[in-house]
Amino acid sequence: MLEIKNNKFYLDNKPFNIYSGAIHYFRVLPYYWKDRLQKMKAAGLNTIETYVCWNLHEPKHNEFNFEGIVDIKKFIQTADEVGLKVILRPGPYICAEWDFGGFPAWLVKDKNVKLRCNDELYLGYVENYLQHLFSELSSCMSCNGGNIIAVQIENEYGSYANDKKYLAKIKEIYEKCGIKELLFTSDGDCAFMLNGGSLDGVLETINLGSNAEGRLKNLEAFQPNKPLMCTEFWCGWFDHWGEKHHVRNYKNVAKEVDDFLKLNANFNFYMFHGGTNFGFTAGANHFAKYMPTTTSYDYNAPLNEYGDYTDLYFAIREKLLKKQNIDIPLPERPKTQNIGEVKLTKVTSLFDNLDNIGTKHYSPTAEGMEQFDQNFGMIYYKTVVPGKYGLCFVNLDDVHDEAYLYIDGKYNTKVSIMDNKVKNLLHSKGDCLYNFEKDKTEIAVLVDALGRTNYGDHITDTKGLHGIHLAQQNLFDYEVTTLPLDNLEKLDFSKNSGNYPLFYKGEFNTTSNAECFVEFSNFTKGLIYINGFNLGRYWKKGPQKTLYLPGCLLNTDKPNEIIVMEMENCKLPSISIVDKHNLG
Repeated sequence: MLEIKNNKFYLDNKPFNIYSGAIHYFRVLPYYWKDRLQKMKAAGLNTIETYVCWNLHEPKHNEFNFEGIVDIKKFIQTADEVGLKVILRPGPYICAEWDFGGFPAWLVKDKNVKLRCNDELYLGYVENYLQHLFSELSSCMSCNGGNIIAVQIENEYGSYANDKKYLAKIKEIYEKCGIKELLFTSDGDCAFMLNGGSLDGVLETINLGSNAEGRLKNLEAFQPNKPLMCTEFWCGWFDHWGEKHHVRNYKNVAKEVDDFLKLNANFNFYMFHGGTNFGFTAGANHFAKYMPTTTSYDYNAPLNEYGDYTDLYFAIREKLLKKQNIDIPLPERPKTQNIGEVKLTKVTSLFDNLDNIGTKHYSPTAEGMEQFDQNFGMIYYKTVVPGKYGLCFVNLDDVHDEAYLYIDGKYNTKVSIMDNKVKNLLHSKGDCLYNFEKDKTEIAVLVDALGRTNYGDHITDTKGLHGIHLAQQNLFDYEVTTLPLDNLEKLDFSKNSGNYPLFYKGEFNTTSNAECFVEFSNFTKGLIYINGFNLGRYWKKGPQKTLYLPGCLLNTDKPNEIIVMEMENCKLPSISIVDKHNLG
């Protein structure tokens, strides 16, 4: 087991320096787990770190999933086979630029639940989840002969609050579940973060992106006579839609690694291999404005999104192998393929398929999708104005995140949380002005959820629409259709009204399972599915210009199906599958 003696880590009674890299099993398809872990080992790492995503493990309350991409036990056992120890960060909150910081959407259906504090209702859900998780991983714990050597309590709590009773309760739950491994917290190095996030008797570590030497000295002053540990060394960064792709000079990162080694410090690269926010799993930040995270979580990491080496990888490998006086063969690089243009020959409208792929609910008020037991996707609201109202402003209330307004079946306008639009019901400002000159006018709104906030005070981020005003009146009595968009095999392409959103479908062949990338320049905003698997969101605003298509998803013995769901506009119904990734 991992212990602290003489200001150092000892593993099984031998001095041990943690040289770790972050990889999230839920961002990498299981087919590639061993390849990525072997490449991490070959870089001189002896440990890997992963968060645990509560939302995918318990998608519905008391319904647990530990299979497929969330077979965390298999992932940890694979790391053991490769010869890597594991640092586990189960949260329950993880941030991670992941939808809702890893919390399951159903957690906010009960509006009495208070997140990330000593709230009995919330902690009851947390304990139930952790009991199932730690039961699943019991054999992987070092106290039982496994390779999990350390477990984090919560996550960067000092950046959020200072409820020590809450942190102590999480520790108590861990211990009640049989966790005997080294426990730690991680925070920024400034005083309020260290004081707010630390817990008596628990090792405090820090997270940083630069000035490792100076920041570790701050940690040493706060917590003397303990090992120096950086749990997150940000060797890259993530992207939001609509901003520039983040790139960091590898020489700058290598200099920080030199400082870690000079201080004999322990560190974890965040990320060493970033992976992908497949489907609807990407989170968002919300400070002055709401900013959704891109599908790619490449992070400018040493191993890029599809598992290829970078200049940074080779720089790190050289330093760590030399430091440990070891030599490890380099695994093979991934192969890529260029399939070329794929024409999308079939098309149908979402509105022609609401009964096929949606589930209808009736509600007196417009509620968030969580109230209808929906985790991800889109949601459609419809109501009728019972009278000739004349010229009135329509206001969509508390939109999360982009709403498409239709009046009597015709598209009218888009309202986005990113617009920061000032509304005033009393002074004739609204989302649209419309002449309701006939009785029983239908108002409908399709809301696209772009990712729940994963950090900060806006974390309780319920998705959908929370009301419609016509002039100063609240509208009631809604037909609500939930659209998780996980059942596109039910689409009927025999009919098409031509109204966006549209689904385009095509087929292509390949004889290779090499890696490739979907280039979407003919499209504006939407989702791409390959053989029923949701690759994630594309958006012309960038910076990302291609979506990673893992080669293991491809059929080599029969045609492959591609479906593109386009929200707004398509110039030409064709895409290209290419051999070069373009992240901006």
